[in-house]
Amino acid sequence: MMRTRPLKVALLGCGVVGSEVARIMTTHAADLAARIGAPVELSGVAVRRPGKVRDGVDPKLVTTDATALVKRGDIDVVVEVIGGIEPARSLITTAFEHGASVVSANKALLAQDGAALHAAAEEHGRDLYYEAAVAGAIPLIRPLRESLAGDKVNRVLGIVNGTTNFILDKMDSTGAGYQEALDEATALGYAEADPTADVEGFDAAAKAAILAGIAFHSRVRLDDVYREGMTEVTSADFRSAKEMGCTIKLLAICERAEDGRSVTARVHPAMIPLTHPLASVRGAYNAVFVESDASGQLMFYGPGAGGAPTASAVLGDLVAVCRNRLSGATGPGESSYAALPVSGMGEVVTRYHISLDVADKPGVLAQVATVFAEHGVSIDTVRQQGRQDGDGDASLVVVTHRASDASLSGTVEALRKLDTVRGVASIMRVEGE
Repeated sequence: MMRTRPLKVALLGCGVVGSEVARIMTTHAADLAARIGAPVELSGVAVRRPGKVRDGVDPKLVTTDATALVKRGDIDVVVEVIGGIEPARSLITTAFEHGASVVSANKALLAQDGAALHAAAEEHGRDLYYEAAVAGAIPLIRPLRESLAGDKVNRVLGIVNGTTNFILDKMDSTGAGYQEALDEATALGYAEADPTADVEGFDAAAKAAILAGIAFHSRVRLDDVYREGMTEVTSADFRSAKEMGCTIKLLAICERAEDGRSVTARVHPAMIPLTHPLASVRGAYNAVFVESDASGQLMFYGPGAGGAPTASAVLGDLVAVCRNRLSGATGPGESSYAALPVSGMGEVVTRYHISLDVADKPGVLAQVATVFAEHGVSIDTVRQQGRQDGDGDASLVVVTHRASDASLSGTVEALRKLDTVRGVASIMRVEGE
């Protein structure tokens, strides 16, 4: 039997995502009520600019006093889609204190203060759900947190930022340079006027922290994630990648150490083989590859951003939280029992692609190979090619076997001291093998 008294929802933010949440709540009201077991009622919308016309939102519900809205006491669920650290953090904790559960899409806040927010939710017996914080509409948080709760996840490898994937895909498919591809992404609305958060990897790093914490049952904060942007990726890098049968993606990689005693989380550009499923992810789409003991390899794919896709994830959480509310239960909270330490980037082991500018004369290859050997880095392949401009220099490309980041760093430092090495043109990790 359906309860007639509605569950009341407060919406914090009514921009691209928030307006879609409000629209879906209105247009799909009957379906949502049937799935929850009670009607849901949008009871207040907190915004910064109250005079703006918002289709489908009753102006009487609009307020600029978000704090008063979450303090009302009759609100069952607060949906937070304003982003940023403050005032979102204070509003969420205030919502818990006044009896509301929270659905959030705030990746930056969760990556920085997720543990404290989970503790506040537990203290007040409320839910904190955030499917929309990572990969938009793609169901990912709930499968990791619930469907794979009985499995052991060893690695999460993914494309979690649509803007950077669009740019890199354009560079790969058309031969465009970084700036040209960025300009197209901006014109199409994929990139913000200030794309720093995307292209420098901050957005992906926040998502990596959230994914690592859930996958490995350990607390991983944004500061624990190694971050490297993709602004230095060049057309020459893509040519080298194609020669290896690879493409280049900005990847978020979270993995257990081989001995199982620690974890790492990192974001950086990497070459991946064209045979890997992530290599075929085009445009602004996202995809995450999960490797676990029992399930083997799983891939989650779909639109990772945008108003409607992100709102879909928010509404999925809203239904789950409302069901919990009706039953008097709460869903899964933070699971950090494993408490695995997060290792630094120096301990990460992977393959490397190093492009060097060297003097075009006998003995150079032997010198370079000696430096690699002295630092314990094994070479897989070497390719040397003279320059067409006839300046006496050559391009030397070295692909290593698996090596630690620390040993590779020492190798590169020693290479720079060789008189025959004019410069290090690029260094890129090779993943997905």
